Amino acid sequence: MILAPSLLAADFLHLADDIEMINRSEADWLHLDVMDGVFVPNISLGFPAIAQVAQITRKPMDAHLMIVDPQKFIPQFRDFGVSVFSVQYEVCPHLHRVVSQIHEAGMKAGVALNPHTPIELLTDILGDLDVVLVMSVNPGFGGQRFIPQAIEKVRRVKQMISDRNLPTLIELDGGVNLETGRQLLDAGADVLVAGNYIFKSNNPLETIRQMKQM
Repeated sequence: MILAPSLLAADFLHLADDIEMINRSEADWLHLDVMDGVFVPNISLGFPAIAQVAQITRKPMDAHLMIVDPQKFIPQFRDFGVSVFSVQYEVCPHLHRVVSQIHEAGMKAGVALNPHTPIELLTDILGDLDVVLVMSVNPGFGGQRFIPQAIEKVRRVKQMISDRNLPTLIELDGGVNLETGRQLLDAGADVLVAGNYIFKSNNPLETIRQMKQM
């Protein structure tokens, strides 16, 4: 299981300290939530902040762009050293072209789906994806309640991937903790994103350790 703490839940007054904690931890990736206030009703990390994060993190960066026209910014995220670049299905009418551009930039390509978006819409693009990111909350804010229908959604995409013998990873983001995390892993998830559950805990390093033992 790959664990990706979400920087959205970190203490931005002490961001370097929180990133150093992640560096020391058993976490595998660092998840970056990028929002524009248009596709989602929130604004988060911009280029100056991401550039600073890139200088000190020792974990592969997993960027989830909840923005319109994400393809415009592929070169910048490549230059930041991002490993996984995920875009929202709902904002990409030419999805195959965008996925190809991500791969040409040397990054792994992911596609994220809102809770109401059927996983079956990825049927024709699934073979080109490195990651399917299933949102188990409505994107835009951390700390939301887990939407349980995501578990069945994971089972369905896992079956689609297995039927075609693909190496595509299934990533889950939203309301992930020890309880929901175990259910998601049992359903077939490979990557879990956790924000508040890690950063707001009394001992984030221990919380990460417990999650890695699921």
